Amino acid sequence: MNNIKENLYNECQSFIDNRFETIQHMIKDIQESLTSETKSSAGDKHETGRAMLQLEREKAGQQLAEIQKVNQLLSKIDVSKSTKIIGLGSIAYTTQANYFVAVSAGEFIVAHEKFYAISANTPIGRLLLGKTTGDKVQFRDQNFEIITII
Repeated sequence: MNNIKENLYNECQSFIDNRFETIQHMIKDIQESLTSETKSSAGDKHETGRAMLQLEREKAGQQLAEIQKVNQLLSKIDVSKSTKIIGLGSIAYTTQANYFVAVSAGEFIVAHEKFYAISANTPIGRLLLGKTTGDKVQFRDQNFEIITII
């Protein structure tokens, strides 16, 4: 069972690593565009282009900081731990879907089962936190029960 948690953790880590690389590549491209842009005869147009690139670089920098925070959060998860109460790092099997409470990374198939990697800050994550086996949850006009927690 913990093998599933370890696999889900690794999938989330891969997701974060890919996102991190994409953002770094974007920042590098923006930086290259900024340094290669030469002053043209249309000065105002040049300044506008540089300002737009600066804004893009700031936005990418914020995304990079956010993904680093998410990575830090993921690193706090101990995949060898199993609890009876849903918290960060828990896998919740429900009558509706299976959830890995870690980071928002989407859907993964592990051991022929579908799991949704969700953040504890998402609406469904907040509903699941603190729940135990047998608890019933209502989310978006759907009722479901928690079957197992790992």
